[in-house]
Amino acid sequence: MTDTIPVDDVDLFSDEARIDPYPIYERLREAGPVVRLTRQDLYALTRYADVRAALMDWPTFSSAKGVFVDPGVNASLEGITLCSDPPEHTMLRSVLGRPLRPELSREMAPRIEAAADHIVGELVGRGRFDAATELAEHLPMTVVSDLVGLGEGHRGKMLEWAAAIWDVQGPANERFTAAMPLVEEFLGFAAEEAVPGKIVPDGWADQLYQAADRGELPRDKCPALMLDYVTPSLDTTILATTSAIALFAQHPEQWHRLREDRSLIPHAVNECLRIESPVPQFSRVLTEDHTIDGVALPAGSRVALLYGAANRDPRKYPDPDRFDITRRPSDQLAFGRGEHVCIGMNLARLEMGTLLDRLADVVERFEVVSSRPLLNNGLRGLESLEVIVHRSPAPASS
Repeated sequence: MTDTIPVDDVDLFSDEARIDPYPIYERLREAGPVVRLTRQDLYALTRYADVRAALMDWPTFSSAKGVFVDPGVNASLEGITLCSDPPEHTMLRSVLGRPLRPELSREMAPRIEAAADHIVGELVGRGRFDAATELAEHLPMTVVSDLVGLGEGHRGKMLEWAAAIWDVQGPANERFTAAMPLVEEFLGFAAEEAVPGKIVPDGWADQLYQAADRGELPRDKCPALMLDYVTPSLDTTILATTSAIALFAQHPEQWHRLREDRSLIPHAVNECLRIESPVPQFSRVLTEDHTIDGVALPAGSRVALLYGAANRDPRKYPDPDRFDITRRPSDQLAFGRGEHVCIGMNLARLEMGTLLDRLADVVERFEVVSSRPLLNNGLRGLESLEVIVHRSPAPASS
């Protein structure tokens, strides 16, 4: 059944692949619609149409046996929102997503705008700053962490915990091994400390327990569901925002275009996510024998869906490595698609768009001083991006 499937021994979780996966993605895309990755015993989908079709077909491409790489981690996380299918997934998502509904995201807007005004004023006034740790981290680590409501004393650990949880998405390499104690620490915190009486009343975390008290979900699900608030709400938005600043520094003509026409901001957010997807991959397990573009795969196969490769597929996006905020790629896959589409995507768009709008008021161009890539099994982007901002002589027109 697999004789005609191309084979590649690339390690997608090596340092080199995490820093620059795009030549690898191109090789895999051109090798065939399905490529067997021997290092982790995965079948990889890299082409846009195939990845999107898999995301839309949850009964065949199941998340119920986990969406990561390591079998032990997949087994331990079965049943959380990310690693479940309907009807369980629908029940969990309905509770988890309640504070993230679009109308409630709009209610957050004034708070996010005020925080963006503050941090942009402070950093642009200084003229030189780290766009990753000082700019991009600000909204998730102030506004969003307050809304989750785990308490001020634990805020400093949240980024460490979130990064560790993403590291165990990969195989049992050195990063994975180093991250496991932090993951266990977080799970212990979620079970023993992030409980009613010790968390902010009526915060998002507390609302999970309120829903359990009403019988909407089992109470024992609440600690693990904290994962779904801590991980997606922090690193992904931080990395996407940092990548946006790096891209606009590399392409000042695109920044000029955005400053002149703010209606391009939503398209710019999508283009930044398309060209630098912060979450490059998840996996699924086939529930039945399935054929993809003429390639037959047996039931039980674990299939890696490479979002980062699909978002640069020339079959979908002409000249896909070109950054162009007029492209309008609202169908990019960085947030996923279908049943498991990112539950916090509206909040992430709001945070990114607000920051870009405020920066466009006062910054004429960005100049990169230095950068350092993030090395993480589940994430891709920049850990540090030191920039100098050149202020505009007068407010830009809206």
